[in-house]
Amino acid sequence: MEKTVLKIGELAARAGLTVRALHHYDSIGLLTPSARADSGYRLYNRDDVARLHHIQTLRRFGMSLADIATFLASPDAPFADIVAQQIAALGKQIEQATMLREQLTRLQQVLSNGGSPELSDWLQTLEKMDLYDKYFTREELKRLPFWQQDARRNAAWAALVAEVETLMAQGVPPDDTRAGELSERWMRTLQHDTAANPEFARRITVMLDREVKAQQQTRITPALKEYVSAAMAARKLRIYARYLDAGEMRTMRANSGKNQDEWMALIAGVHQHLEDGVAHDAPSAQALARRWMDLYMSQIGGDPATLAKIRAAHDQEPALLSGTWITPAMLDYIRISYATLA
Repeated sequence: MEKTVLKIGELAARAGLTVRALHHYDSIGLLTPSARADSGYRLYNRDDVARLHHIQTLRRFGMSLADIATFLASPDAPFADIVAQQIAALGKQIEQATMLREQLTRLQQVLSNGGSPELSDWLQTLEKMDLYDKYFTREELKRLPFWQQDARRNAAWAALVAEVETLMAQGVPPDDTRAGELSERWMRTLQHDTAANPEFARRITVMLDREVKAQQQTRITPALKEYVSAAMAARKLRIYARYLDAGEMRTMRANSGKNQDEWMALIAGVHQHLEDGVAHDAPSAQALARRWMDLYMSQIGGDPATLAKIRAAHDQEPALLSGTWITPAMLDYIRISYATLA
């Protein structure tokens, strides 16, 4: 015949626990035996065993003893909700483990190639993981070449930064042709390493603006970024000068570099519309086209004749779009969407 009560040693043996653990559960009020023998032994009945089963189940879910006590104190608490929470927590743990595995795999590649990461390399890797996770999802990072630990890519960027630092230290102005050529290489490399996705480029720019650690790791300071941007603008203005008159060029120079954040957001928006296959006459596409044209016309002085010249320049000078994330397909999308407004 099955016993109706168990002594503490018997319950501990059957449950795979220690007597000391059951004493602790009793002392904190988590599992108090329903009775005691005349000799003072703790006696556990069927309800006590059932409660211990709940405790052990919740412990396996990763809940703390304090949380278990709170949960069991509310008899109407839905057990299914606890299970759902634990599933979500496990999903997060799996995601973090996957991220760590990917990072360790990249470091393993360095080691297999004969490299020997220093302590600073490991710390920078951890800092980089923390930084990028603020601005990109795990799926996005898989598509972002900039994120990958590639020795050649890292060396290429270090060389580019060093070249810009040298020109700045020598006092070479941004409108010098040497600065212009370097800025073109810089922007082409950045476009490639952001997977030609302007939204990725926009977020990396925001990260470099906000995060001191990112500036320290990359040596891309606000001053260096501003120099590259000014050099890129000067290079484009030299090309436009082949197509525009003196007055038009004065207007272009006066407005150069304005509204850069809004332009990047617009470019990202058009890129996403193309990716999603949004129709040209969709309200969102028309809103993008209207804002694009309003911003562009204000930048060039509002003269349709100037716009025609600039379009001719874009048709003849592919370099004007190099490193801008703007493609001919995007310009066509804007023109057609804008035309639907009429």
